[in-house]
Amino acid sequence: MNIVTKVESWLEFRKLLTDKKIGFVPTMGHLHDGHGSLFKRAKQENDIVVASIFINPTQFNQSNDFANYPRTLDHDVAFLQSFEVDYLFLPEASEIYPDDYQFQMTENVLSVELEGEYRPGHFNGMLTVVLKLLNIIQADRAYFGEKDYQQLLLVEKMVKALFLPVKIIPCETIRAKDNVALSSRNSRLNEEQRLKASHFPRLLQSELSSFEITDELKKLGFKVDYIVEKWQRRLGAVWLDDIRLIDNFSL
Repeated sequence: MNIVTKVESWLEFRKLLTDKKIGFVPTMGHLHDGHGSLFKRAKQENDIVVASIFINPTQFNQSNDFANYPRTLDHDVAFLQSFEVDYLFLPEASEIYPDDYQFQMTENVLSVELEGEYRPGHFNGMLTVVLKLLNIIQADRAYFGEKDYQQLLLVEKMVKALFLPVKIIPCETIRAKDNVALSSRNSRLNEEQRLKASHFPRLLQSELSSFEITDELKKLGFKVDYIVEKWQRRLGAVWLDDIRLIDNFSL
């Protein structure tokens, strides 16, 4: 696997790949089997697979969340190699933000509710970095998990609005045996928290109403940001102590 840290270096590589179909999986590292499913699909559908690892500082609306985000580069490199990923794009923040984040990508309808309401500035940072990465990698297809469903919708909307020449491929959420969605943040749960966390997906896909689910989660000790039904999905965001969990299920 080739590891590329500079935008200029990747663009030189990219010139040699004009006859290849390229699949791209952007990540923030701390890779798990959910990411693995994206790499596997990208491998099946493309000649070349590129992954990126960049813990994007602009999409964290709480500085301690950025500081606590797991950094496991040695594990991640070995994980990527096990899926035969061809290139890892591993830039520094100065490489991605030479303008010091003076230019930002903003959407003002879909991004102001749910996650946008509870995490102000998050979607600006996410859309800005995704736009930059899509422009840099110049892939034919880019793969995004459905766990961050509002994020997926925004990326699809941005690609369509800006006429970006890439196809966004939504990929099903991968879950652990207890039905908790695989997630870099969820890995911070201790054993006791993990046991409690399993109630979140159980209730979210139950026959109960959103109001009843909210009530049950509060009784179990969760702080609830929202439980709503939109986009043919039921979506939720809750806090378990200092760890925020999000999830969604198709209705």
